Amino acid sequence: MTLFLLRHASAGTRRSNPLLDAKRPLDKDGKAQCLQLAHVLNALKVNFDLVVSSPLKRSLQTAQLIATETGYEQELRITPALAPSATFAQFQRLLRDCAGAETILVVGHNPNITQFLGQLLGVCAQDGPEPAPARIRLRKGSLARVTLQRNTAVLQTLLDPRIIRALYTTSTKSSRRKTSRK
Repeated sequence: MTLFLLRHASAGTRRSNPLLDAKRPLDKDGKAQCLQLAHVLNALKVNFDLVVSSPLKRSLQTAQLIATETGYEQELRITPALAPSATFAQFQRLLRDCAGAETILVVGHNPNITQFLGQLLGVCAQDGPEPAPARIRLRKGSLARVTLQRNTAVLQTLLDPRIIRALYTTSTKSSRRKTSRK
């Protein structure tokens, strides 16, 4: 199974009221991030068998934009296992439920999407007497590609939004040379 973990794109400033924050949509930069990422995924010929999202609006919008732009035609799966309050046990159950799909995109939130990635990889950083979880940074709009085989997870790719923007910019430049008429 190939698992793509995506932190939702930019959605502006966090709201103090949890009910209002759950309805916070993507901002203009977030929508642009989604379109750029979809363009890069299309250039890499990535197709998803399943797209799963957190029920919060910003994640749903991110998943819908990516799914639409990459040609995903099935219905999005929405699950609380990717909500900000989700646990790793819920995430593992989600992965077991999705075992029939070969390429999966999951869209969630920090801090748990980053923690899920670290726990999947089983990587530990030795800071003291006890091992600590891996320190992985997923900015808004970051994408990690992990292959899962026989209870082993391998990080294949980690794309930061700045790298995605650079890939998008270089892939959309005109191949025609600029000529001067002087």
